[in-house]
Amino acid sequence: MDVSFELYKVFYYVARDLSFSSASSSLYISQSAVSQSVKLLEEKMKCKLFIRNTKQVRLTREGEMLFEYISQAFNFIKAGERRVSELRSLESGEVRIGASDTNCKYYLLPYFKKFINLYPNINIQVINRTSPMCIELLNNGAVDVIVVNLPEKPDKNHNIKELTKIQDVFIAGNSFAHLKDKAIQLEELSGYPLLMLERNTITREFIDSYLKHRGISLTPEIELGSVDLLVELAKIGLGISFVVRDYITKELNAGEIFVLTIREEIPQRSLGIVTHRNIPVPLAAQKFVQLFHW
Repeated sequence: MDVSFELYKVFYYVARDLSFSSASSSLYISQSAVSQSVKLLEEKMKCKLFIRNTKQVRLTREGEMLFEYISQAFNFIKAGERRVSELRSLESGEVRIGASDTNCKYYLLPYFKKFINLYPNINIQVINRTSPMCIELLNNGAVDVIVVNLPEKPDKNHNIKELTKIQDVFIAGNSFAHLKDKAIQLEELSGYPLLMLERNTITREFIDSYLKHRGISLTPEIELGSVDLLVELAKIGLGISFVVRDYITKELNAGEIFVLTIREEIPQRSLGIVTHRNIPVPLAAQKFVQLFHW
């Protein structure tokens, strides 16, 4: 199929903003030209790409599928442009980093500070998502590098460097003080209110897989997207939370929470920094990765 890149370009801007007028402004062409380009592309594709009425513009199923690929292509083109530009110097540019709020707060802040001191003219763009969503962003070329809790089955298309080991623990506030000096089995936790991260996180996938392997069923009463909130709810006695020990040092030292003694050994996991093998890594992102010494 012989389709002009300009038609895909117009389609990308309309699909991105779901607006013909916005695409017209971004491309510096008339709205009529935008409409004609979309009509021509639909004719070449032999399908409708947009559903249009007086109030809104929506993608059809075919349009959604095409946009998924076109947006990746545009991200790759932008990455290439940045790579060529940055070969001249590190006097401008940006590095796009995907990481969860928790990993940013408890691990990455010192590295952000160091990078800014070394390369003050390079902008750091941080996109906060869960680890699985960060991996998806990396695969789509929407970020240059991600720092995530590594999944059990790594993607063969990823370059992965382990940064540190992390240890998960169950914690509780002083309302559960009777458990402080008691060694308990995991299955006993079913008798207490449990607080865990949502299912679309690698941490939750890890504990669910671990429990399933041992034939243990634990159903949380509350599922959240924030580790900090899990800690706060444990502090006020709302339940027993599952978190990474390195992230609760302050609360442990203050005696606001304690770590439960679990008879079964919960294995360590890894935090890692990841780039994509098949997508060029811009120079600024390479310099960020180099801050981590192995």
